[in-house]
Amino acid sequence: MEYILNIETATKNCSVALAKEGKTILCKEIAEEGYSHAERLHVFIEEIVKEADISLKDLKAIAVSQGPGSYTGLRIGVSAAKGLCFALGIPLIAVDTLQVLARQVSVSDGLIIPMIDARRMEVYSAVFNPKFDKKREILAEIISEDSFSELEEKLYFVGDCAEKCKSVLTKENFYFLENIKYPSAKEMSAISYEKFKINDTVDVAYFEPYYLKDFMITPSKK
Repeated sequence: MEYILNIETATKNCSVALAKEGKTILCKEIAEEGYSHAERLHVFIEEIVKEADISLKDLKAIAVSQGPGSYTGLRIGVSAAKGLCFALGIPLIAVDTLQVLARQVSVSDGLIIPMIDARRMEVYSAVFNPKFDKKREILAEIISEDSFSELEEKLYFVGDCAEKCKSVLTKENFYFLENIKYPSAKEMSAISYEKFKINDTVDVAYFEPYYLKDFMITPSKK
């Protein structure tokens, strides 16, 4: 059996899923305002392995959501994944976070636009078709009333940006699926398995998350 552990920590959702031959069999996740990833992640991993009645040595690979997203969240997830891969001697698979978010949408027409909050009116976004093929590369962009105006298809927006964006993005072909807020590790299973089968892996020693823009430190108020 080919078991792959999938880790998603790019947003407020701390999510871990175990997949067997590309199918999710167990998933544990929690989205909290305080970013409890450091406390929750390894607990979720231990619980999933125990409930599945396997050992870590049964894993064939670890997949991690590579970003863009929260700097701290990505560091925690990638560090955990790299540590496990190194200790177990298994490959590391990197998965596009925005594709993971987009895969929660089931439509037959139009385009899917996953967005992750990048503070103020800036978002990380990409454009996918209903088969989850990427039609536009990932951008960090400031949202305005002219954003995506060149796209005439139905546009389905998902992610944690609905509240701040829906008052600006008001065209008739814009639809906000507000129930889809965060990427989940359970949507990584099919992607990571396909990558595993073709040996599409990354270097455990040198892999770094895809931050898209530099991490900014906010000066403390005196």
